[in-house]
Amino acid sequence: MPTLATTVDGLKLPNPFLIASGPPGTNLNVISRAFREGWGAVVAKTVSLDAAKVVNVSPRYAKLHSSDGNEVIGWENIELISDRPLSVWLEEFKKCKDAHPDGVLIASIMDEFRKDAWVEIVERCQDAGVDGFELNFSCPHGLPERKMGSAMGQDPAVLEEVCGWVMASAKKPVWAKMTPNITHIEDPSRAALKAGCHGISAINTILSVMGVNLETLRPEPAVEGFSTPGGYSSIAIRPIALRMCMEIATLIQSEFPDRSLSGIGGIERGSHAAEFILLGADTVQVCTGVMKFGYGMVRQLQEELLAFMEKHGFETLADFKGRSLQYFTTHAGLVERQRARKAIPQAAVRADGDWTGDRFVDQSSSLAG
Repeated sequence: MPTLATTVDGLKLPNPFLIASGPPGTNLNVISRAFREGWGAVVAKTVSLDAAKVVNVSPRYAKLHSSDGNEVIGWENIELISDRPLSVWLEEFKKCKDAHPDGVLIASIMDEFRKDAWVEIVERCQDAGVDGFELNFSCPHGLPERKMGSAMGQDPAVLEEVCGWVMASAKKPVWAKMTPNITHIEDPSRAALKAGCHGISAINTILSVMGVNLETLRPEPAVEGFSTPGGYSSIAIRPIALRMCMEIATLIQSEFPDRSLSGIGGIERGSHAAEFILLGADTVQVCTGVMKFGYGMVRQLQEELLAFMEKHGFETLADFKGRSLQYFTTHAGLVERQRARKAIPQAAVRADGDWTGDRFVDQSSSLAG
């Protein structure tokens, strides 16, 4: 009988499904609900030392619907990290661990480029009883003027130094959360792992402009008529998240084989989770999916992943973790394989589709969502 139970960086999880840092983990009440519903762990909403500098606006969400209007396929947010005082969070961390001693609670933390700030927040959260840390180097729009979030995560040298500060103080597992708003996600990932981080979380949201209202001619979401680029999530980003997780997993496999990966991006089905695990993830995180379907979705996620495992004869997650990585090569490698198989000259190799002049005839394979 297959099992979803797993141990990652010493954290014993009943299943690999984690609540990602964001609105679903924004206070004690919702975190407790997540544990009651059966989530494997919760990454709380990101905290910082001085919440007074965090000012959220409204409205801060915009959605992209499918052509029939029945499904949200893209979700943009311009929400910042938590605007609740750290003292309130520390008290809620303690209450959460008292109420759910077996629940794995991970603190997401972010601050300015100051050693004393990072050391203080690590030590205070640790004293409050959290089970691990996720370092937010990835918020795409929040507080770049203070060199926080993705502004820090896009600079591997700075990121490595900050991770070093954290690792010197942390007594719990530490994951570094990567921004996708960078050309080569392996560079900051390598920097974090070189500094000693136990794992990587990826990806955060993709910087985007959802669209323009053709009645008002204003971009959305509009706050007093103005907007700003925000973070894009939901199922539309899954292919990009899979690609970046594949790249990070390949790095881990070759250079840091004892480190972990938590995959994030458009996960709404157990089959989606299976794809991330096949590409090297140890766990998967869900945020927008919870906002769309509720905390109870974790039951379906577990059922579907177990069904996949039973179908293929996998007993544990380790049985298929990273199994699909071996099938990636370069485009030149694909050409050589095809030429060798067909034993025909380069000029005779056909493309996967043909342009007929007015439409593209697709001959590619497809995957069910």
